[in-house]
Amino acid sequence: MIQLEPRAAASRLAAWLSPLVALALTMLGGAALFAMLGIDAWQGLRLFLVEPFNGVYAWGELAVKAVPLVLCAVGLSLCFRANVWNIGAEGQLIAGAIAGGGVALLAGPDTWRGYVALVMAAGMLGGMLWAALTAWLKDRFGANEMLVSLMLTYVVQLLLGYLVFGPWRDPYGYNFPQSRSFDEAAVLPVLWEGTRAHAGLWLALAATGAAWLFLARSHPGFRLRVTGAAPAAARYAGYSPRQALWTSMLACGALAGLAGIGEVAGPMQRLTTSVSPGYGFAAVIAAFLGRLHPAGALLAGLVMAALYIGGELAQSRLGLPASIVGVFQGLALALLLLGDTLVRYRIRWRRPAAAAR
Repeated sequence: MIQLEPRAAASRLAAWLSPLVALALTMLGGAALFAMLGIDAWQGLRLFLVEPFNGVYAWGELAVKAVPLVLCAVGLSLCFRANVWNIGAEGQLIAGAIAGGGVALLAGPDTWRGYVALVMAAGMLGGMLWAALTAWLKDRFGANEMLVSLMLTYVVQLLLGYLVFGPWRDPYGYNFPQSRSFDEAAVLPVLWEGTRAHAGLWLALAATGAAWLFLARSHPGFRLRVTGAAPAAARYAGYSPRQALWTSMLACGALAGLAGIGEVAGPMQRLTTSVSPGYGFAAVIAAFLGRLHPAGALLAGLVMAALYIGGELAQSRLGLPASIVGVFQGLALALLLLGDTLVRYRIRWRRPAAAAR
């Protein structure tokens, strides 16, 4: 009979190596999958491991994909460190895209160039308001934040669909469900000519640095970490769980909203029904791959972005379905959770009689 026995002390080295081992095993699993499908394993893995880094344009695409993932993963890391299980970053991302997109549509050809700052601020405010709904329901009624934040994601998706099919639809867009293109004043500038990398990259790096400073160098960040790691000790010290809830949720909402408006004001430059291919959900994996550390979330966001690009390449060049990205993401998460379990527990084989005693 197999039993899990808690280890006296989990190895810090093993805890940090666990994500790397999970990624390596994910690639091996991917190679086996390609072999079963009759595809050359190296050709398939090359699309995920080499092509996303092959040239300036590829690096630009990697940055475009990584920006929303990093922003959402950093925000979720703050929530999870506070023991607040917010899995609705996808909805907060869409809320930010709607709020910022609405402000962007007010701009005209003669609007001043700095108007894009207002667009970004509106996006952050939209994400914060959507996250505040979850925080208020949990704070006021004790609602489960996992269920509430997830259900609100579907609500805001329906709201986005209503807007782009209805009042915000481009009258000259041949009935496609999309708004008109944003004017130049409401669009993020491109960083490098010949790529789609936009100024959201600097915002993601700044958010990562700010989150690290908050957690590692500020007293509110220390209270948040203690509240999440040792709730009883936090209560004894007088630290408020409500404060940790609202701080982490609003920060996560702001970063997810910034990710959403960064998408529509960056590469898309308009609102559509497909603002995100699931960045908010993938960011949950990125947050745990990064060990709930802002710098780790940055690196994990790059890895997840490479998976997205590899999946698109596998779809176009090998004819594989788009769900291949979900297979890699699910495999990575399962192996990561297995690794974390083995870091904290050791496997014991016991005879049934011995186990009963």
